[in-house]
Amino acid sequence: MSKIVSIHSFRGGTGKSNISANVSALLAKDGNRVGVVDTDISSPGIHVLFGLDEDEMTKSLNDYLWDKCTIEEAAYPVSARVGKGVVFTIGGEIYLVPSSIRVGDITRVLRERYDVGLLNDGFNALVEKLNLDYLVIDTHPGLNEETLLSVAISDVLIIVLRPDQQDFQGTAVTVDVARKLDVPNLFLVINKALTSYDFDALKKQVEATYDSQVAAILPLSEDVARLQSSDIFALRFPEHPFTKSIQNVVNLIEAV
Repeated sequence: MSKIVSIHSFRGGTGKSNISANVSALLAKDGNRVGVVDTDISSPGIHVLFGLDEDEMTKSLNDYLWDKCTIEEAAYPVSARVGKGVVFTIGGEIYLVPSSIRVGDITRVLRERYDVGLLNDGFNALVEKLNLDYLVIDTHPGLNEETLLSVAISDVLIIVLRPDQQDFQGTAVTVDVARKLDVPNLFLVINKALTSYDFDALKKQVEATYDSQVAAILPLSEDVARLQSSDIFALRFPEHPFTKSIQNVVNLIEAV
């Protein structure tokens, strides 16, 4: 049975899209058929991690929402584009539905909005048409109508936060909303933690604060930054501590 996984953060800049891409890639490496939807329509970017150029994006989530195409017509197979130079092969498949990065399309979304109900229809159609095992939704930061929809329909919600007081406060709001929406599986991922921190103490503090499981603590890594979003880090560097932490997240997703 297909699972919907939403990856969310209350604030921007948490590394949410990078985590979404790496989680999706490791799910596909295990042989799963994975769809990825970029619903951060006002500031899209996950397509860069999957090596999809602007000129190739003839269809996007925007086109589906404006009734210019079906959702599956905006889904691009991207497995062959990632993990350049790795010795293993991805056993499954990744399909990416990007949001448009054209200025006119972004301003139209901000000005006119769209029927959020179409998102739910599109998610269901994508799962059915592409026979997906997992649909990963890279959400818009904060809480708005489309984010609430994504959270409400999720089998798994992963909330990404940095060890920062503003993130801590925003995450509390998000966790509260998720509980009111009865999300069945909620995990926290702490990103960009300084390596000088006591990770065990940080994990206990965060789990006690939100009464939720911390799936991983990802260190602030120069190695990840050095890749500059040019590929999927977990595929390129399978033995790196960052990758092993992402694998912990994937293991939890596959176990629910």
